[in-house]
Amino acid sequence: MGHAQCYAVAPELFPIDDSGYSVLDEHVVRPQDEQLTRDGVASCPEMALILDED
Repeated sequence: MGHAQCYAVAPELFPIDDSGYSVLDEHVVRPQDEQLTRDGVASCPEMALILDED
């Protein structure tokens, strides 16, 4: 089971599956979601999320 810490920060940005894991595909973050995305990525205790700023 996942920790769902990113979901706790922003459920609309970090949807989870039935097992509690985030199910994100690679995508471009909208400017208005940038800070919440950063907070969600930083909250992951497993460091399973990567924010690529290129």
